[in-house]
Amino acid sequence: MGSDENCIFCKIVKGEISAEKVLEGDSFIAIKDANPVMEEHTLVIPKQHWVTLLDIPNKFGNELLEFTKKVAEKLMDSGVADGFNVVMNNLEVAGQVVKHAHIHLIPRKEGDGIKIVG
Repeated sequence: MGSDENCIFCKIVKGEISAEKVLEGDSFIAIKDANPVMEEHTLVIPKQHWVTLLDIPNKFGNELLEFTKKVAEKLMDSGVADGFNVVMNNLEVAGQVVKHAHIHLIPRKEGDGIKIVG
């Protein structure tokens, strides 16, 4: 799919907009969320412009899972999290604001007061 010239995440991937990178791989990057719900809230973003999980080709599935796990391990190893949520909003009705597929890794601490449907 390539990129979308109007997409903020595509601009971050191309280096046109700065973001605090947590980890970078061949097909995915992880950045700190600009509007975090918790300290170290991180986004895993495909480098290609895909809108939802359904658009990401299956051949990237294992790479996405492995990359997401590496980012989660970094959060856990840093001591900022005792656990974490993995959240992906797909399409506007589900709360997707940026129309570029991305996964939220939300660090959790006991008693942090965050409520996520589960």
